[in-house]
Amino acid sequence: MGRSYKSYGRTPKTHVNHNGYRVYNNTGTLVHRHMAEVKLGRPLRPSEVVHHKDRNKQNNNPSNLHVFANQQAHWNAHKQDAARYGPAYSFKGKK
Repeated sequence: MGRSYKSYGRTPKTHVNHNGYRVYNNTGTLVHRHMAEVKLGRPLRPSEVVHHKDRNKQNNNPSNLHVFANQQAHWNAHKQDAARYGPAYSFKGKK
């Protein structure tokens, strides 16, 4: 598990990949997965999926991240939201 970006003394450089997620330039690590590890205090398991509560892929604040045990649990949450609020909300968030 990596350190919190705050412990580096400066914010490392990132870019947005083709899927819209922030990635650290120097390691190729997805920022949201790193921040979830910092939040949990342990490395993520390969099967764990990090979910952005507000559906904003750029909002990697630990309070906005939820870790699901696997992709099926993550998908079930999106299906529940789609049934409750509509598919646009489930995948794009509130507008």
